[in-house]
Amino acid sequence: MDRIGEVKIGDRDYPELLNHIGNPPEKLYYAGDITLANRPSIAVVGARKASPYGKWAAYGFAKKLSEYGIAVISGMAYGIDSCAHRGALENEGRTVAVLGCGIDICYPASNRILRDQILKGGLILSEYEPGVPPLPYRFPMRNRIISGLSLGCIVVEAGLSSGSLITAEYAAEQGRNIYALPGNINSISSFGANKLIKDGAPPLIAFDDIIDELGIARKNASAQQTELGRDEREIYELIFRTGETTTDFLCRTTGRPPSEVNAMVTILEMKGLLQTAIGKIFIAK
Repeated sequence: MDRIGEVKIGDRDYPELLNHIGNPPEKLYYAGDITLANRPSIAVVGARKASPYGKWAAYGFAKKLSEYGIAVISGMAYGIDSCAHRGALENEGRTVAVLGCGIDICYPASNRILRDQILKGGLILSEYEPGVPPLPYRFPMRNRIISGLSLGCIVVEAGLSSGSLITAEYAAEQGRNIYALPGNINSISSFGANKLIKDGAPPLIAFDDIIDELGIARKNASAQQTELGRDEREIYELIFRTGETTTDFLCRTTGRPPSEVNAMVTILEMKGLLQTAIGKIFIAK
């Protein structure tokens, strides 16, 4: 473990945003770059028992945020948290992990490699002194720090009584923006995020949506095209040449089944390269 530092309320490096929340931690223990605690950040949280869709989306949103210099905050738990940290690290971005135990304890233990990767250029924080075990009641308290450090909170997947909804509640109390990923209404892990949308949280239906919500100008789409796989590029270039088109046309032209074409269109839309409306597919402007 890297050197453990301490920062208290009133210290120069104490996170400014935490000064304005209810019940701010009197002291924080940290390892890594403490200046990241004062950097513009977005929290990405969700279920530990996440679906492949949820993990993919958490990774994608975090990667997108890191492309624009926005740090990603999460709790280093299984599932959505871990994928969010990894997505941020993909572009050598910065990420902050807030623990519900002593900072010298890697919890879960299987995330030791991830913890080491975060420490290379990121930050790990805890209000609990070294040696404090990861007991269940400490994690809801930890969540007020995750939301408090951020400008907004993305809830990717969450059950009805999940810690992610607790984080969202803290975020609302703290005046932070809350965003949610729409999910399958037949999935219990999507209930929380879908309910947040029903209650007024902006739905994120493409990775670039969070950039738009933050009021940041999007980067040129041509730069994103270089990251496409061969099959994705084939579909994108066909739509680019054709203009407004349909799934049926893409299937007939490429010889691919609808399920395969729809999957690639969805990925391209999430990347902000396409838009769909009333059965039509066209290039995003």
